[in-house]
Amino acid sequence: MEPQDHLNITISEDLLEKIRSLPVQRIVEHCGIRMTVSPFDFYAECRQCGSRIKVRSFSGAVEIEDVFDAVFEWMNRPIAQEIARRRQMALDEDSASTIDQIPTG
Repeated sequence: MEPQDHLNITISEDLLEKIRSLPVQRIVEHCGIRMTVSPFDFYAECRQCGSRIKVRSFSGAVEIEDVFDAVFEWMNRPIAQEIARRRQMALDEDSASTIDQIPTG
């Protein structure tokens, strides 16, 4: 049986790998100090001078963070939150069982 609303789009393995490997923090330098911020933050506040620093672009080009933003928007739907939670649990279980299958020694 075919899925009813199957989206027919091409997603590259390169895109999937970039999503999987996106760092959980971005290093920003300002006033001679380095600090870390979320990769999704548009602005950060400098701990040294208190300035608001732009850390994510507003260009017309689509960035990897925009893909996450679209997913986060989808996940904000009430029913989608539960679906996402169940899928995250299944991924955790799959990851745990994969680790258990890795031969040691």
